Amino acid sequence: MCLGFFFPMAIFNLFGKKDNKPKEEPISTREGLESTRKSLLGRIGRAFAGRSQVDTAFLDDLEEILITSDVGVETTFEIIKRLEARVAKDKYLQQSELTLMMEEEVMNLLPDIQAPVAQDFSLSQHTALPYVILVVGVNGVGKTTTIGKLAHHFSLQGKKVVLGAADTFRAAAVDQLGIWKDRTGVEIVSHGMNADPSAVAFDAVKKGVEMEADVVIIDTAGRLHNKVGLMNELAKMKRVVQKFREDAPHEVLLVIDATTGQNAFEQAREFTAATTVNTLAVTKLDGTAKGGVVIGVSHEFGIPVKYIGLGEQAENLKLFNKREFVRSIFEE
Repeated sequence: MCLGFFFPMAIFNLFGKKDNKPKEEPISTREGLESTRKSLLGRIGRAFAGRSQVDTAFLDDLEEILITSDVGVETTFEIIKRLEARVAKDKYLQQSELTLMMEEEVMNLLPDIQAPVAQDFSLSQHTALPYVILVVGVNGVGKTTTIGKLAHHFSLQGKKVVLGAADTFRAAAVDQLGIWKDRTGVEIVSHGMNADPSAVAFDAVKKGVEMEADVVIIDTAGRLHNKVGLMNELAKMKRVVQKFREDAPHEVLLVIDATTGQNAFEQAREFTAATTVNTLAVTKLDGTAKGGVVIGVSHEFGIPVKYIGLGEQAENLKLFNKREFVRSIFEE
């Protein structure tokens, strides 16, 4: 009798725990950027300590801090030049006043999203669908995971989504998109390993048109060892999708990994040479103090940031809010 009583109760408790497991809350931008904020503000505070004015010596220290925080050389020089012009009128500032100046200048440096790129997941300004996104980036930056998270967000908006598994040189990429298909209930076009990536892109957009999908998201190979091959492949993919939509792809999304720091600049340089990139997604910001790379890459290459990744959950891929991002880095 004891065993007969215990077994059903054990099963009940097992499933009870599974069903009642609290859902992890999404990470806020401020929480995700904590390491970057503490590192940057701490170094600025130490450099400013004991000073009564923003002089040349302090600006030299600030320049070094920004460059070594992966903001990038060109962007750092521009920030310092703008600060020099502003503090020339009044060098006697508190650190809070200096921080506010830096916030304003950094926000002015970051480009905004321009048409035909959709502003959000609603696609409200796009009447001619499907909206086509070509996703590029080196292997390992979270490109395929970002695509799966995008599919999740679009699905929550009630959008019909088609994924194109055109990274046909990496079995894991095709399999990974298949997992996201099962999670989100979206459609997928896959020709398997070593298939022609352009053929996959062509069929994905074709399927999107035929089923009146709202959005088509196409994964691409992330190999950079042959620049000419990369350029030719991406150019061919753009040509074939334009057979169904002359204005496609509407969005060429470059995914970079914040933890790679200065390597992200080189990746942006390669891909912007290979194709016209008009949006940026920066992943893994929650695991690094190198969040300054967002500012540097966006400004130096003139690519507006559209998404930031702050954690593993799909909900932690967030639409970029310039003001919120900058304040999360510079404000205590």
